[in-house]
Amino acid sequence: MNFRNFNFSFDSKETLILFILVIAITAFTFFLLGKLVCNINNQKHLKDTRNDAIKRSRAVLGGQLAEQIAPFLPGFPCNAADVRFIGKPFDFIAFPGMAEGKPLEEILLIEVKTGTSKLSEREKEIRELCKKGKVRYLEYYFSAN
Repeated sequence: MNFRNFNFSFDSKETLILFILVIAITAFTFFLLGKLVCNINNQKHLKDTRNDAIKRSRAVLGGQLAEQIAPFLPGFPCNAADVRFIGKPFDFIAFPGMAEGKPLEEILLIEVKTGTSKLSEREKEIRELCKKGKVRYLEYYFSAN
């Protein structure tokens, strides 16, 4: 087909107006369909995002609950009365034997994890400092004078 010689003409003004109207209605229909598809996709994405946020929130709350009750669960490394909650950057500091009045032989820094959670970079750093013996005891005296 040779497009150079293609002559597209309309018989009357009415035919031209009808053609333009059909093109406009078609374009508007595709525009509305596009908006509808976008809205459906956005609603699905919003629902998925909300479900993910709820799931993560429950995991965080479950982890926080586990941290608080961990000293009372079987298998915890020391008596719950020997434990003090710190929260960040690790969960507990423990003085095994303190509640029974026994001489202290060690101090424990305890991080509680649930499920598949892993140590943060800061928690790993603290673990390595403890392994290297880079832990000190300091006394700080404050005077208001």
